[in-house]
Amino acid sequence: MIRGISEKIRFFCLFFVYSNNTTNPHKKKNMKTKPTIKLRPHPVQWITLMMLALTLGVGAQPKSVQANGKLKIFILAGQSNMVGFGQLTGSPGTMETYVKSNPKDYGHLVDRKGKHVVRDDVWIVNLSYKDKEKKGWLTTGYGASDGHIGPEYAFGFAVGDYYEDPVLLIKSAWGGRSLSKNFLSPSSMDYPAPKADGDTGFQYAEVLRHVKEITGNLKKYYPHYKGKGYEIVGMGWHQGWNDRIDQKAVDVYEKNMEKFINDIRKDLDKKNLPFVIANTGMGGWNIVGSYKAKVEKLMTAQLALADAKKYPAFKGNVAGVETRGFQRTREQSPSRQDYHWNRNWETFYLIGKGMGDSMVGLLSGTPPTQQPRKK
Repeated sequence: MIRGISEKIRFFCLFFVYSNNTTNPHKKKNMKTKPTIKLRPHPVQWITLMMLALTLGVGAQPKSVQANGKLKIFILAGQSNMVGFGQLTGSPGTMETYVKSNPKDYGHLVDRKGKHVVRDDVWIVNLSYKDKEKKGWLTTGYGASDGHIGPEYAFGFAVGDYYEDPVLLIKSAWGGRSLSKNFLSPSSMDYPAPKADGDTGFQYAEVLRHVKEITGNLKKYYPHYKGKGYEIVGMGWHQGWNDRIDQKAVDVYEKNMEKFINDIRKDLDKKNLPFVIANTGMGGWNIVGSYKAKVEKLMTAQLALADAKKYPAFKGNVAGVETRGFQRTREQSPSRQDYHWNRNWETFYLIGKGMGDSMVGLLSGTPPTQQPRKK
């Protein structure tokens, strides 16, 4: 397949499809579990494609990393909006409606029969809830239920396109958990070893336990593992609602987040592990109400960790994603749950894409262009 190209080029390429027996335009050459679209354009058409690519500036995008045989592992952690409530069906503001209304941007996510594409190069494991453990090839349905997505969806597409090697996403996310207590890392406070959900630092410990459990039993959790080793290459974070409604938690969020990043790197033995933070932008640019000041302070604190002048040690290895521009109104969405981004599918897709593009930027040394502010 063609790699390292924009969605515009990807969409354009579909006009040159000669074989229509497939569902997955993201399959890699060495993956055999799913059929793939075969692009066999005439040489003249290839020239046309290359000229179009140059016109659109595709050459500036990061190229895929050549395979070294090792499984690439990413950790995704946070609270309910990392769990994910991007709704798939119904109207308005669902995947169903966005694919129909905006096929240029989202048409590649379904096959010719309208079925959701399944990646056969990105595997996901979620052990967050014992009664809801889930694993499989990345597609829709890895959010709060089979009818939702979280940021893992578009994130997986971005990093899956970047690496030639297969990718494993470890998702550790729980609703209603704060950084000031549940995810609090050891250097932030001297607390007893957590033993149960609700104990200080329990979710922090659970993230580490999940990584240890899965990487120590890769064949169990990723049956396609070939025994060639693995690399933990990055971590994504989307969390903050429980902190942003508590002034004391807001006041210490930035310091707690700094220590979280340092501690998780130490405990994973991954110095300078690339780390992407998507801020808690629910409400968009025009926050109203009595809690406006503390909400905006928390969002600023989350992005501050990516400020290389303020945190020189994080230069080139921590990135922030401004999510306020991804807010969609209640009228544009299937729900009025402000704290879950109104369950708008596009919002969750864009958060995941922003995180994925930022992660690729850190890994490749070519940070993506920041989203413009939209009021």
